[in-house]
Amino acid sequence: MMNNLSGATEFCLLGFPGSQELHHTLFAIFFFFYSATLMGNTVIIVIVCVDKRLRSPMYFFLGHLSALEILVTTIIVPVMLWGLMLPGMQTISLAACVTQLFLYLAVGTTEFALLGAMAVDRYVAVCNPLRYNIIMNSHTCIWVVIVSWVFGFLSEIWPVYATFQFTFCKSNLLDHFFCERGQLLKLSCGDTLFTEFVLFLMAVVIIIGSLTPTIVSYTYIISTILKIPTASGRRKAFSTCASHFIFVVIGYGSCLFLFVKPKQTQAAEYNKIVSLFISVVTPFLNPFIFTLRNDKVKEALRDGMKRCCRLVKD
Repeated sequence: MMNNLSGATEFCLLGFPGSQELHHTLFAIFFFFYSATLMGNTVIIVIVCVDKRLRSPMYFFLGHLSALEILVTTIIVPVMLWGLMLPGMQTISLAACVTQLFLYLAVGTTEFALLGAMAVDRYVAVCNPLRYNIIMNSHTCIWVVIVSWVFGFLSEIWPVYATFQFTFCKSNLLDHFFCERGQLLKLSCGDTLFTEFVLFLMAVVIIIGSLTPTIVSYTYIISTILKIPTASGRRKAFSTCASHFIFVVIGYGSCLFLFVKPKQTQAAEYNKIVSLFISVVTPFLNPFIFTLRNDKVKEALRDGMKRCCRLVKD
C-alpha cells in the first residue's frame, strides 16, 4: 500500500485556529462531550445485556449501535483533544493516519448497515407483529449484526487503499483535526479526479443503499399507523419507531452533507463542522434519543440505579 508514498512519512494536523485560551476552552467542551458519550453509551450496553425486559431484537441492535458510537468518537476525539493540549502542531505518522481513516470509515459504514437493519426490524414489529418473533429470531439478529460489521470493514478497504496510493508531495500539513480523506487528496500531486468520482459513487451506493430499506420501511410503517383507529394506539405504535427515526434523520443528514458529493476536497472549515457533528455531537445524543422516548429503557435505568443505591448502602 505504501510503495508510492515517497512524499510524506508523517502529517501535521492543523486542528482548530485561535489562541491557546480558545484551545483550552474547546478542550474542556469536547472532553465533557467525550466523557458523557462514553458513559451514556456504556450504560445502554450494560442495561441491554443485564435487564431481561430488554431481551428483544430492537435492544440487541441498540447495544451494537451504542458500541459503534463509542468506537467512532474514540477514533477521532482523543487525537483531537491531544492536539488541543499541545502548544504547536500535532504530528501523526503515516501508518496511524491510514489506520485512523480506515477505522473511521469502516465503523461509519457498519453503522449505516445496522440502521437499515433496525428500520426493517421496526417495519416487522409494526406491520407484521404476529410473526415478529418468528422472523426476527435470535439467529437472524446475530447474522444481521455479523453481516453489518463484516460489510462495513470490507467495503472500506479499497477506498482507503486508493486514497493512499497517491504521492503526497505538495505538503504534509492537513487542515483538519484528524486524517480526513478530502484534505489528504488536496495534498496529492497526482490527478485525483477519477478516484474522487469512484469514491463518490461508492458513498452513494453505501449511504443511499442503506437508506433505501429505511425509507421503504417507514413508508409502510406510517401507512399502517395511520390506519389504527384510536389516537392512543397510533401514539403507542409510533413511539416504538420515534427514537430510531430521529437518529436516522440526524445520522444520515450529516453524512450526506459530508460524503455524498462529487468533489471530496471542499472547504476545510465546512469539513470540520460536519465532522464534529458526526464524531462528537451524534454519539453524545444517542443515549438521550433512545432513552428519553423509551419507557422500557427508562424503567431499566431506574431499577438499575435503585439496585446500585442499595448496594452502596449495604
